[in-house]
Amino acid sequence: MSKVLVIGYVWPEPASSAAGKRMMQLIELFREQAYQVIFATTARHTDNMVDLESLGISTRKIQLNHPSFDDFLAEVMPEIVVFDRFMMEEQFGWRVDEICPNALKILDTEDLHFLRKAREKALKKRLPESELIHDLDLTKREIAAIYRCDLSLIISEFEMHLLKKEFNLPSEFLHYLPYLLNNPKEEEIARLPAFQERKDFMFIGNFLHAPNWDSVLYLKEKIWSGIRKKIPVANLHIYGAYASEKNFQLENKQQGFYVHGWASDSSTVLKQARLCLAPIKFGAGLKGKFIDAMLNGTPSITTPTGAEGIAINGQWPGFIAEEPEDLIARSVELYHDEDLWKGKQLRGFELLRNRFDRNEYSKEFISRIETLKAGLQKHRKLNFTGQMLKHHLHRSTYFMSRFIEEKNREK
Repeated sequence: MSKVLVIGYVWPEPASSAAGKRMMQLIELFREQAYQVIFATTARHTDNMVDLESLGISTRKIQLNHPSFDDFLAEVMPEIVVFDRFMMEEQFGWRVDEICPNALKILDTEDLHFLRKAREKALKKRLPESELIHDLDLTKREIAAIYRCDLSLIISEFEMHLLKKEFNLPSEFLHYLPYLLNNPKEEEIARLPAFQERKDFMFIGNFLHAPNWDSVLYLKEKIWSGIRKKIPVANLHIYGAYASEKNFQLENKQQGFYVHGWASDSSTVLKQARLCLAPIKFGAGLKGKFIDAMLNGTPSITTPTGAEGIAINGQWPGFIAEEPEDLIARSVELYHDEDLWKGKQLRGFELLRNRFDRNEYSKEFISRIETLKAGLQKHRKLNFTGQMLKHHLHRSTYFMSRFIEEKNREK
């Protein structure tokens, strides 16, 4: 049986983050192709992590800068290695090249970290992101990791365009792979709560993710009071994994602003809400909260950044706005207008069918993998930049790793 080794940044938490759901989609896709999946990570266990072993997926706790990883690789000898985010490629890529040089190396970017960071800095400094994006160390590191891999999975069409046009990355090394969804069946849609059965607004997002925390603060400081003045009976419910005391301190029941923390079942809270309200000011990739909202028939209000990679020609299952007064006005309008709400809900189901059909994208991805495996050496010869970056990083990383190993032995 062919083997896929996934080197994870964290243990998958599909109930806590879009990244966790994405990872489980990839794992399931490989398993459907009869691959044996081994998941390895340096991360500690968490309360919200999925039990991979119970699903028939082998797991291994691995160490940084330790020769035991070389022994593990030699034992597994995978045909494919998937790096979960570029940091994992930086840390383990050179060892993979040494121990199993014929393994197909795939980088799942999740989102472009440098894009998210550039936007965050641009927001704070009130500068265009284009003035910062090329200068970040993170940009150079992430793009270097893309070059060192045989294929990089890009979740957003916007990010595909950015890498090709702004950084001249060849299409041969990139593959567009959005979320892989089984779209709701008609009978499932029919069972969803109707407009009159729903009430209130909701936001959901992992509190450890900076764009989510920024959005919650934005709602508290600039948005919610304006909506509440127009709809005094409405409440806003904030959900998210890893809420801390500073997050819960934002709660104000008199203002209808509730902070609940982790939702064990996001579908339940989404189905209860009339609108998903998420004015995201910076970020990257696809925002899983809006995918989940569409799956549960909940229209949403967001910003151009929030809608990026999902909307088609500005078409959105709700409204896209940027200024606080526009976000407030659109929220109030959609909350009251049942016919408008129903139309936006239907648009969400259309977007799901047109943008994230699992069968279509799964077939394309598997075909790409098989083609690469059959002509891997020829493919690599096209990537001289990647070979050059491997050479320099591998030498520096090798000596640093060996130094750390020796220091650890002395303890």
